[in-house]
Amino acid sequence: MYDAIDVLSNGLSVARTRMNTLASNIANAETTRTDEGGPYKRKDVVQVAHSSQSKFDSVLDRMTLSKPQVMAVVEDNAEPKMVFKPGHPDANENGFVAYPNINIVSSMTEMMTGVRYYQALAAAVKATRDMGQAAARISIRF
Repeated sequence: MYDAIDVLSNGLSVARTRMNTLASNIANAETTRTDEGGPYKRKDVVQVAHSSQSKFDSVLDRMTLSKPQVMAVVEDNAEPKMVFKPGHPDANENGFVAYPNINIVSSMTEMMTGVRYYQALAAAVKATRDMGQAAARISIRF
């Protein structure tokens, strides 16, 4: 049970990192100038799953738990969107402004999916905790 809660809590942590990254991307969708120079670069979360051997694995040989973890948050190297705005202070000599390569609709869709993922993980943590409490009550009676 503790192994399952450990895996689920790692999932919650990954979900939080993904949501923070998406929120940062959405907040900077119109940022044309950064300290590094040029427009903001979209960030993506690289997620991996690490297998963890648990005591339960010896009972069910084929059962393994995998902990989700954030390997890195990387910047997208795609070319920025060029928009014709000759009066903009960041416009180049041809009147084009470089905007971040961020699609607000797809980012919001990912964010809604992330919220559902987080809710599912929180419900799984609660169900696991409830099962543990029920098992403890059963063992106390015997």
